[in-house]
Amino acid sequence: MSIRFDNQVAIVTGAGNGLGKAHALFLAERGAKVVINDLGGSRDGSGQSSEAAQAVVKLIEERGGEAMAHDANVADFTEVQDMVQQTMARWGRVDILINNAGILRDKTFSKMSLDDFRLVMDVHLMGSVNCTKAVWDIMREQSYGRIVMTTSGSGMYGNFGQANYGAAKMAVLGLMNTLVIEGAKHNIKVNALAPAAGTRMTEELIPKEMFELMTPEVVAAGVMTLCAEDAPNRQILCAGAGGFASTHLYETQGTYIAPDQLTPEAVQANTEAIYAREGEKEMQAASEQSMKFALQAMQHHGIELPNS
Repeated sequence: MSIRFDNQVAIVTGAGNGLGKAHALFLAERGAKVVINDLGGSRDGSGQSSEAAQAVVKLIEERGGEAMAHDANVADFTEVQDMVQQTMARWGRVDILINNAGILRDKTFSKMSLDDFRLVMDVHLMGSVNCTKAVWDIMREQSYGRIVMTTSGSGMYGNFGQANYGAAKMAVLGLMNTLVIEGAKHNIKVNALAPAAGTRMTEELIPKEMFELMTPEVVAAGVMTLCAEDAPNRQILCAGAGGFASTHLYETQGTYIAPDQLTPEAVQANTEAIYAREGEKEMQAASEQSMKFALQAMQHHGIELPNS
């Protein structure tokens, strides 16, 4: 079944280059009207230019598509609101949001300034919050929305010199998890992309031979499945060099320790049972964790659930 976006409107942040550009071109090729958002700065967030975004708009228009550029700084909610208002004025709806904009300020944590930490958090995390907030009620009212967060292996697994970037990229998964729950009854689906691609963000970090295999277009093809009408929900799609996988967060079944036996030493003595992987489960809400522990305690004390 062909994935199409005819009559849909998409906003892609950081779409002047790299992954964002590839996402935007794919969406336009498949029929979407696309807002090309790009501040036009360097990869560390300095500078500003509209040239890259305008070039992508021109390319889309030359191929018969529709697009507009906007240079909103995603870390500034007022500018993001203006972008969304202009989108609504031109096309009257927003169906897809891809939160892709990002910067790097890599240093070891001991050498990293708090200003650099905050700036990376502002762009990656608050940029995703600002853009999502600006389109959320629109998507609720039209009972349709597809949102993609951009996470990273640096957040999920760690990476030397990227404490700020890793913290921000893990934080967007927490944002995704709650938005999935709140958006469900409004047909808003929220997923995340964990890309491994050769872009200006990674060109100095990846060997040339690998860099040439890790094209943004390969990753973007996978992202289209997260934007589709029959998109999954609450999934983390990992993609790079033609490889695709998914990451999940699981919690072990753990164990129960009675109050009259509960000491730090007792917890330590039960380490094997606490960390045992057998029977681990992917939770769908924080309440499931609370319920699990409560049920373990009730079972120990012989308390039955009401109406059981």
